[in-house]
Amino acid sequence: MPYTLVDNEEKKRYEFQLPEHIPHVEYIRTKDKIYLTHTEVPTELEGQGIGSELIKQALEDIDKKELTLVPLCPFVAHYIKEHPKWKELVLKGINIG
Repeated sequence: MPYTLVDNEEKKRYEFQLPEHIPHVEYIRTKDKIYLTHTEVPTELEGQGIGSELIKQALEDIDKKELTLVPLCPFVAHYIKEHPKWKELVLKGINIG
């Protein structure tokens, strides 16, 4: 099932608007930086790769907008560690591992 990323600026989060659930990653945005602070996937949807797809699409959007990423959420940091091509978005000096 393809998922469409929504940048819900009012709620300050990226989300997938699914029929019964809204998995999302919350952010704080400044002029040129974005802090991903918390990822939430409903229990019923865990283990299906939805969280990873959400982070992937959020990172693609961050890249497109030429923002610098500060990954405060452990899930986001883990995703970047597993997919090191995204390290180029991360604020210099932050060690992902």
